[in-house]
Amino acid sequence: MELDFLLEYNPVVLALFATLFTWAVTALGASMVFFFRTINKKILNSMLGFAAGVMIAASFWSLLKPAIEMAEASGTLPWMPALIGFLSGGAFLLMIDKILPHLHLGLSIDKAEGVKTSWQRSVLLVLAITLHNIPEGLAVGVAFGALAHNPDAGVLAGAVALALGIGLQNFPEVAAVSIPLRREGFSRLKAFNYGQMSGIVEPIAGVVGAYLVLTMTPLLPYALSFAAGAMIFVVVEEHIP
Repeated sequence: MELDFLLEYNPVVLALFATLFTWAVTALGASMVFFFRTINKKILNSMLGFAAGVMIAASFWSLLKPAIEMAEASGTLPWMPALIGFLSGGAFLLMIDKILPHLHLGLSIDKAEGVKTSWQRSVLLVLAITLHNIPEGLAVGVAFGALAHNPDAGVLAGAVALALGIGLQNFPEVAAVSIPLRREGFSRLKAFNYGQMSGIVEPIAGVVGAYLVLTMTPLLPYALSFAAGAMIFVVVEEHIP
């Protein structure tokens, strides 16, 4: 396959490159603030719906399915690691969601979630996107880390597809944050910086995820499923509404 040559690289390095790509697409989405002052609600809803579809597909084909296959190959009950990991990922992000102050798109400041704070609305909006970018970076890192245990072109293709999918969904998500910041009185440059900064956690989480997979081989099916559960939580919490 065309992707075979990439198998020669360290999975952690590949995870870093992949998440730097998703961060770059985040910055590209944030740059929309230089061209638009408002964003059509119907267009935004369509873009977020598309992002939700991409995330759901990636969660199964690139994370859950490989986790089930790996568990089966190791002689473990195939669905058990996937179930435990998936529920743990969703529960973990729910716990963080209850603690970290943040505000979802389209809501007033009194609807902020997490612990009570006096932080500005703009900071809370960016924190919401940053919170959801962590499991996305982790998912990419875990997917590439799996190459260390199964250096197959099919596994690599799934990890690349996951990174592309997450990059695509980052674009409308961060554009929907940066453009409203402009309406709240921020300069274009400041709104852009706030938006793109929300993606800086993805390379960090990606490298951490890949490294953990390399050092804890038996936990790989659980790690893949954990990332899937966290991503589905993001879809339900942020995109579908």
